[in-house]
Amino acid sequence: MSADSARVEAAIEGRREAVNDAIAEMLPVTRPERLYEASRYLLDAGGKRLRPAMLLLVAEAVTGVDPLTEDYRAFGPEEIDIMAAAVSVEVIQSFTLIHDDIMDDDDLRRGVPAVHREYDTETAILAGDTLYSKAFECMLQTGAPADRSVRALEKLATTCTKICEGQALDVAFEARGDVTTEEYLDMVEHKTAVLYAAAAAIPAVLLGADEEVVDALCGYGLDVGRAFQIQDDLLDLTTPSERLGKQRGSDLIEGKRTVVTLHARDQGVDVDALLDTADPADVTEADIEAAVGRLEGAGSIDHARTMAREITDRGKRRLEVLPEGEARETLAGIADYLVERDY
Repeated sequence: MSADSARVEAAIEGRREAVNDAIAEMLPVTRPERLYEASRYLLDAGGKRLRPAMLLLVAEAVTGVDPLTEDYRAFGPEEIDIMAAAVSVEVIQSFTLIHDDIMDDDDLRRGVPAVHREYDTETAILAGDTLYSKAFECMLQTGAPADRSVRALEKLATTCTKICEGQALDVAFEARGDVTTEEYLDMVEHKTAVLYAAAAAIPAVLLGADEEVVDALCGYGLDVGRAFQIQDDLLDLTTPSERLGKQRGSDLIEGKRTVVTLHARDQGVDVDALLDTADPADVTEADIEAAVGRLEGAGSIDHARTMAREITDRGKRRLEVLPEGEARETLAGIADYLVERDY
């Protein structure tokens, strides 16, 4: 691990602990216990807390406040509860994971059984719906001036709509053989990148930053989110299941379109025939390894890595609207970390 990666991971870790404490406070397990236990299940299973960490770092960068001497629950001279916004964004992330796993019929998430496996499908749907509602309750608790609070809520609502649109596109693409890279990137923007954009822009809105700053941070989040998803697609192919926390090659098994497979298709690879069996239960590690070998031979793995790096560099340039300082440097480091991580 490089010194820069270690610094970024340490910065994320410190904020993750604060976010975890706030989640326990803001989402207690109450009656009916089974519903709230299921709602907390993935949140308690872990997670890097990348989006809330980004949100907190943007708040620090915008205000110049040192988080070591200032409470995130009463942040800055206006004493805004910026942590409530961070929890809100993480809760939305957990809601999307629960519903994604149901739709994809996945068995594992974060190294534990998916919520619909640990409980049941009905409870999992309700848990996701509960988290969706709780996210808006959390955002209402920031104590920001009314006009800023309404804008933050509008941003969160629009983000959730776009996530659903992106998920619908992702599902539709599985049945299409003519998906273009541009269409894929548009889908990724909706399904994944918009939540990073919300994490970057909402704290600037709540803290009264100029519109130029809000727009630039939104662009940073979109670019980081796009690159994150491309790296996620790569990790699905290249990382062992035990480290990934879910089955390796699940995107291939489910027929999902990615930058990797779209590039391979354009190189003449029959991506729908990469796996010899039509039954997902029959796919072996050797089958995945052989498929990845063909994708590497087509140059598709390297193509995706190059694209992720170019998008990341563009996102980092958008941070120039922020004052120089440790928080801005860490935000740039997070962008690098997201395309260099191996799980």
